[in-house]
Amino acid sequence: MYYDAVEQLFLVVVAIDFGTTSSGYAYSFTKEPECIHVMRRWEGGDPGVSNQKTPTTILLTPERKFHSFGYAARDFYHDLDPTESKHWLYFEKFKMKLHTTGNLTMETDLTAANGKKVKALEIFAYALQFFKEQALKELSDQGGSDFENTEVRWVITVPAIWKQPAKQFMRQAAYKAGMASPENPEQLIIALEPEAASIYCRKLRLHQMIDLSSRAPVNGYSPSDTIGTGFTQAKEHVRRNRQSRTFLVENVIGEIWSELEEGDRYIVVDSGGGTVDMTVHQIRLPEGHLKELYKATGGPYGSLGVDYEFEKLLCKIFGEDFIEQFKIKRPAAWVDLMIAFESRKRAAAPDRTNPLNITLPFSFIDYYKKFRGHSVEHALRKSNVDFVKWSSQGMLRMSPDAMNALFKPTIDQIVQHLSDVFDKPEVTNVKFLFLVGGFAESPLLQQAVQSAFGSRCRVIIPQDVGLTILKGAVLFGLDPAVIKVRRSPLTYGVGVLNRFVEGKHPPEKLLIKDGTRWCTDVFDKFISADQSVALGETVTRSYTPAKPSQLVIVINIYSSEQDNVSFITESGVKKCGTLRLDLTGTDASVPNRREIKTLMQFGDTEIKAMAIDVATSKSVKVGIDFLNY
Repeated sequence: MYYDAVEQLFLVVVAIDFGTTSSGYAYSFTKEPECIHVMRRWEGGDPGVSNQKTPTTILLTPERKFHSFGYAARDFYHDLDPTESKHWLYFEKFKMKLHTTGNLTMETDLTAANGKKVKALEIFAYALQFFKEQALKELSDQGGSDFENTEVRWVITVPAIWKQPAKQFMRQAAYKAGMASPENPEQLIIALEPEAASIYCRKLRLHQMIDLSSRAPVNGYSPSDTIGTGFTQAKEHVRRNRQSRTFLVENVIGEIWSELEEGDRYIVVDSGGGTVDMTVHQIRLPEGHLKELYKATGGPYGSLGVDYEFEKLLCKIFGEDFIEQFKIKRPAAWVDLMIAFESRKRAAAPDRTNPLNITLPFSFIDYYKKFRGHSVEHALRKSNVDFVKWSSQGMLRMSPDAMNALFKPTIDQIVQHLSDVFDKPEVTNVKFLFLVGGFAESPLLQQAVQSAFGSRCRVIIPQDVGLTILKGAVLFGLDPAVIKVRRSPLTYGVGVLNRFVEGKHPPEKLLIKDGTRWCTDVFDKFISADQSVALGETVTRSYTPAKPSQLVIVINIYSSEQDNVSFITESGVKKCGTLRLDLTGTDASVPNRREIKTLMQFGDTEIKAMAIDVATSKSVKVGIDFLNY
């Protein structure tokens, strides 16, 4: 529950950035916290994509046992004969399901490429177990002796905009993977992605970032070529220095912070594959603690949106019926086509003039002819999509305008959402905007953000932008108390009975029980939406069991986006969890009026609770469940 004594037990902190499109891990030994090691290179990377991370893809055998993860899963699946591959279960980009499922439970299913369903919890647990084994193996190889799981503190990152059930789901999956256990929960920290990024950005030195707004040369390049070539050269420079695979994080506060004063604000925009998450932080000196000024917001505006637009374009050219069939009948070839698109997607830039070629897999061309009775080339001529042509080498040839059009809806949503955030009263005088996450590598997104907001604040991109979250998560695991104040995303409370007050309570809420007049459905508020909550801040309430002999008290937790809620029956109030107080094992000689005091902690990334039996001052077993209520 409280972190002080725990810190010393772990020899190493391992953070896992479990992304929508790609994943990775990094670690640091608690003895040398300024060294962050990013995992070894992956085998089988893609042409045109730096393989710092591995794709978030997983393959199960026809018997539903774990087979492989990442590039290995993709390559193996791809090499299977089509008659065989339809029996194997291949999953990609499955993390978004946790964001989009409204009523997530332990039973939620995921659908494999061949249409078969598997419990999401199993897939997530397999993936986390894979990372656990990889990391322990690497640590053991490095140290020359076997590294035990008990010596590791794990950090898993999740989008800040995820609801409580999704965060709890991640924790359950980690328990299933054997990273930590309900008895030892503090071995695992769930970190919020933009917060992790924020912690890392504070440590940056000037040579480790690219300032899009600066007119002075960046890294020795003049500003005119900063966005295009400067980025490539900077990347080259980073790649050359990457042999060591270890990043030193200076223990001083980075140079950029020397320009920040107490109370200064900055915004971190974390744009990944699935979601875009933004959070506004304020500096509190002298220790440089962070305070969240505006609750994390965002939405499903990640780079997947670009893939989706590409798919819509293919449907327009070749027909939706064909694309649907092709995905089902040739799932491996479809994956191939999307890999080809991915590397061209990364070549899109605002000032690009030459076309981008995307190779169509042979089976696409072949299957199309069988399906329609005419050639792919014919389809392209016929579909009045001007910007996409057929090249004689068997490729789709997209003009830069056509490619940029695929980015437009997603980038527009990000810019629009940022504008809304900038209009909030809490978000005035922002000094810096840090653009981080994998999608932040896109020059198109960089340019759009710079032109929309460059006049309001300085737009800064860390050099190894795709690894920002990973490294920040390691720093967070080394010192979870660095974020001191968060904003509650929702109003939380419980349903209770109060004494009925004439004139104050509506008559239809009156309940008479043993001669006492009660008002039912009262929303007893713990914490309001947007309220600032300090780390470790607790809300205390006392409860009395209805009957003294009662051994289990179940209290329902409700949430609302509204601030002023009086009754749990109001619109917008959702039952979101249950608080179980288990009194078995506490003293048998029960006083006639029993009082249980509960303390709930809200300032953390997850809500925690403890409870005490007042008469005996013994603690009561307690759990908050956001998944199975």
